Amino acid sequence: MDSSIAVAPIPQDCTAKHLIIGAGFIGLAIAQALKAANLPYDQVDASDNIGGNWHHGVYTTAHIISSRKITQFTHFPMPENYPDFPSAQQMRDYLWSFADHFDLRSHIQLNSTVIDVRPIVDNHWLVTFANQEQRIYRGILLCNGHHWQRRLPTFEGQFQGEIIHSKDYKHPDQLNNKRVLVIGGGNSACDIASEAGRVAVKSVLSLREPVWFIPKTFAGRPVADLFQWWMPTGLQRLIAHSVIRLTFGSHSQYGLETPRYRLFDKHPTLNNEVPYYIKHGRITPKPAVQRLVGDRVEFVDGSTEAIDLIVCATGYHVAYPFLPSELQRVKGATVQCYAGSFLDDYKGIYYIGWGQARGGVGSIMATYAPLFARYLKLQDEINVPLGLVFKALGQTLPTTHLGDPQHIFRQLWLVRHLFPLLAAKAHQVDRQYPSFQNRPLPPPPVPATPRSLMVF
Repeated sequence: MDSSIAVAPIPQDCTAKHLIIGAGFIGLAIAQALKAANLPYDQVDASDNIGGNWHHGVYTTAHIISSRKITQFTHFPMPENYPDFPSAQQMRDYLWSFADHFDLRSHIQLNSTVIDVRPIVDNHWLVTFANQEQRIYRGILLCNGHHWQRRLPTFEGQFQGEIIHSKDYKHPDQLNNKRVLVIGGGNSACDIASEAGRVAVKSVLSLREPVWFIPKTFAGRPVADLFQWWMPTGLQRLIAHSVIRLTFGSHSQYGLETPRYRLFDKHPTLNNEVPYYIKHGRITPKPAVQRLVGDRVEFVDGSTEAIDLIVCATGYHVAYPFLPSELQRVKGATVQCYAGSFLDDYKGIYYIGWGQARGGVGSIMATYAPLFARYLKLQDEINVPLGLVFKALGQTLPTTHLGDPQHIFRQLWLVRHLFPLLAAKAHQVDRQYPSFQNRPLPPPPVPATPRSLMVF
């Protein structure tokens, strides 16, 4: 096969389907919006069922950290008997119910692992699956999530006990009768350290730097519900500081240093239990790990602890392992794309859901997904990538993966109401590049026993 193209020219009468990769929270929201907009699509997921992280990735005792109100899709509320902070099983059941209500399962192919995605002629995309099947689509929607590729620290020295990532923690039985060290200051780290505070012989929480602990509730309300769409970040920060002070007091009262970063400059940690268990002597806070020595862990302050199990709650990499190097646009935890999803040099590939909004994802996706469907229809009207349009409008590439949900809501409201102006600008930019084409990339290695090529 000629390395300059991946397949023969695309039949002009082929079905113009997009492919959604991933059937978790984001993928299901996007699928429902595409279906409502009568945009044809297929959807695949590598797992044996839908729900993403809520199906296969979280520990059994997990609960959401935001609230039911802002985590649910606004057009499909959670059941009234759900608590303010639903459990992992309730979240999984909710997503299954969402998919059934909108009849999304018929478009989803499970146990389907994508191993290669690349641009080919005529602005189409070639997708190769682990079973060696190849398909052609007009566009690829990347909704494969960012809580699966573990980020693990490197340690000096040797450890005689067990080291796992928080992704591998599933049940409190893993902590029973053990001396447990949890590394990290995020929500999973604090959940696991608190669980260890209940069932383990010892629970030690190592914080490389101190974090802001925000209570999950204040005056009987989920703290996340206190913030409204019209509030600037500064006002939200003032409210959060007041809630922290009134609930927990100062860090020094828990033997902790005051964080050196501004609240909300990092993903927030909503947890009441860590301060509670520190006060009860069930969690011992420690600074960063210095080295491992047999069955002991030495910390940078010179102290040591005897440990049986180390749980590294050290986060995840944003990863698209099926993309060629030319489309690896991840810089740190940030995908270098415009308006959250779009490239300026390739059309038909969309990076969706890689950011971390400070709040529930459902209410945001309920607003964003229908707008994204409008973006896809606009993309069909023009030849240039939408990312180039946003770039021409003065947008810059993101510098952080964190987002203020209230700011996001305001932006989405503005775009919805000014969409005709965006469309006019898109056609203006399109006229400046009448011969734009995606640059095809050489094909992946030919499968040992290739199957028939399918065009969608």
